[in-house]
This record gives sequence, structure tokens and C-alpha cells, in this order.
Amino acid sequence: MRVAVATWSRRALGGAEGYIGAVLPGLAAAGHEVALWSELDQPLDRERIPLPEGTPEWCAAEMGMEGALAALRRWRPDVVYVHITTGPATEAALLETAPAVLFAHGYFGTCVSGEKTHKAPVPRPCGRPLGPGCLAHYYPHRCGGLSPLTMLRDFRRNVRRRELLTAYRAVVTNSRHMRAEYVANGCDPERTHVAPLPVAGPPAGRDAPAAGSSLSPDGAARLLFLGRMDLLKGGRTLVDALPAVHAGLGRPVHAVFAGEGPDRAEWERRAAEAGARCPGVTTEFVGWRRGGELEALWDAADLLVVPSVWPEPFGMVGPEGGLRGVPAAAFAVGGIPDWLEDGVGGRLAPADPPTAAGLAGAVVDCLRDPAVHARLREGALRLARRFSREAHLAALLPVLEEAARGGRDSIRGSASAVPT
Repeated sequence: MRVAVATWSRRALGGAEGYIGAVLPGLAAAGHEVALWSELDQPLDRERIPLPEGTPEWCAAEMGMEGALAALRRWRPDVVYVHITTGPATEAALLETAPAVLFAHGYFGTCVSGEKTHKAPVPRPCGRPLGPGCLAHYYPHRCGGLSPLTMLRDFRRNVRRRELLTAYRAVVTNSRHMRAEYVANGCDPERTHVAPLPVAGPPAGRDAPAAGSSLSPDGAARLLFLGRMDLLKGGRTLVDALPAVHAGLGRPVHAVFAGEGPDRAEWERRAAEAGARCPGVTTEFVGWRRGGELEALWDAADLLVVPSVWPEPFGMVGPEGGLRGVPAAAFAVGGIPDWLEDGVGGRLAPADPPTAAGLAGAVVDCLRDPAVHARLREGALRLARRFSREAHLAALLPVLEEAARGGRDSIRGSASAVPT
């Protein structure tokens, strides 16, 4: 089978590009021919997506859009595996080249802003399908910016993207939540699938996580936040929860915030205020960490906290921590319950709406008892091991193959594709 992966940039920017870099070698190793088609070659300070040796590659920024599409047609793919594009015009052009399957990384075609969150009066996930009613909620709930022109432009763009969904032979999602989201927005349930994401574990050669609890009865409880620092990632909620965590545990709490973003300065200010009010709370903001520095953060953490207040399509950081024996506390939003089973690999906090008190309760439940913490560490590791590249390809390949054949008799979209 010839599989052409299509995406907006050939540079390794984030989760979508990391996914492509992991799956292309897996498809090639399974005996399929692969190629990469991209729109842009930016930003130039990022590495290109790693490709198997000899992989054909076409970029519209270099060849022109028509030239790159013509080259794709000449290669004669059996299926085009579409990821993120810059807009519906590119999607429509790709859909004319060969049978196509969409991987839905986010809320494209299902939400005006793509954030699926009401930000006012307090942030909470939105379950409304895309439609004219979204325009009535856009300003009262601060779904996006304040420009009416931007609102109308984004609404029309996403309506067009939703119309294009019916032209795909199948839609692949990364969680049961995202499958339900796309079905609610008109996708055929029999053509809408869940393929468990492949999650990267520790570097080769590292020892397996030690059994038992890492808690020190006299030392500080060590929390880790890892991600972009903006409103929807919930770091402010975590900062506000820290005094209650200290009170619930009866011992010091130290939280490390790793990442960057527009809200970092505000989070740091609130964290300093929390530490001044509650001397048992300390925080540290360390920026982005990679390689050995990131592994050191994982090694030092008792608990990962994922305080996202928006419905994360999946939340890759959770099972990444699980593979290192780090359990998690998070709000029960979006795709997070696919990898965080409450009481097995950590605790889920109520999310209607997400609150600092609810998050603090989940954190305390994970860290109060060393025996419970040891069990959660083992559960997090066991659950995270389900998300391998092999499991992902086992779910994905039948969808691509059936799309290439042009039928759908042997494929049934089902939330049960999430590994158990």
C-alpha cells in the first residue's frame, strides 16, 4: 500500500509532527511505501520531521501548490493520510488526489475557535456541536477574541471543514471523546475510529521505574506541571490549589512548572503570593526542558498534575509520565479519561466546572498514603504501556487499507478500539 502523509509543515513543531515522525517509520517497517506532502517549510529553526531513508517528499512552499499536488498525483498513492492543514482549500485539493483518511488532532470543523471551551464566567468545556447557536455564545462565554470579523471568518472556515468531513473515507481520532465529538458533528459512526496514540517512553537504556512509593514522609510532596503556560492549560488553577494540598497532606509541597507561554508571569506572581501566605508551599519555574534535564524532572516528581480546563483531545504528557512510573492528577475533561483511570493510575477531579478545590482533593488522594501512591505508580505504568506504536498501527492499518480499497464493510468505528 502506498500511503502519502499530508500536513501543513515539514518541520517538527509539536504533537502532530511528533506523531508523524513516529508513524511513518512504523508504516514503512510494516512493508508499506510512504511519502510526505507538506504546505510549508517553517519555522526554519526547527528540525525537519525525521523520515525513513528514501521517502519521497514534496513541499508546496518550494514547488508551488499546483506543482506539489501534481507530484503527489504522479506518485499515485493508494490513500492520503491527512493531518493538520492551513485551511479547507488545501483539504479540498488533497481530497481530489486519492482516497483520504483524516486524523483529527483537534477540533477542526467542530468549533469556531478550536478551543471547545467557555472561558466566562469560569472556564469549562463546551459540548455544543458547531452551528449558528455558537455565534450567540461566542461573546458572552468569551469563546475566542473580540473581533466580529474574526468570529465570522472562523465560523465559515469551520463550517466548510465540517462539510469536507463527509468526503473522507474515514476519520481517525485519538480518544473516545474525540470520536464522540466528530460523530456529534455529522461523521458516520461506522467511519469514525479511535486509534490509541503511540507514546514515547524514557530513552533506551534507562532502568525501569522502581516499585513502591517514592514519597518521603518528612520531605516535600513533589508536583510537576509540564506544558504550555496559558489559560486553558490550567496552571493558575494548580497554583491556587497548592495551599489546600499543603493543608490536606500536612507537609510541605513543592511544585515545578516546566514550560513557557503567555501566562507564565501571572502564574509566577500568583505562586509567589501563595508561598507568602502559606510558607509550606514552594514553586519553581524552569522553562522548557529536554533530554536529560527533562528526565531529571520526571525522576524527581511524585505526581504529574495535568490541570487543563479545556477538553484535551488526548493529553500525551500523562502516559509519557506513566511510562516513567509517575501517576497523575487531572480534571476529567476531553480525552484524559482514556489514559487516566480514576484510582488506578491517579485521580480524576470533577470538571463541571474545574475548580482548585476539586484539583487539590485529587492531588491529596494520590499522595496522602504511601501504599496508595505505590499502587498508583504501578497502575500508571501498566496503563501507559497500552499506548505503543504497535497498538496504534494495529488499529490504524485496517482503516487505511479499507479506505484504499474504497469499501467499508470490514471496518466499524468504535470507542472499543481504545486498548484495555
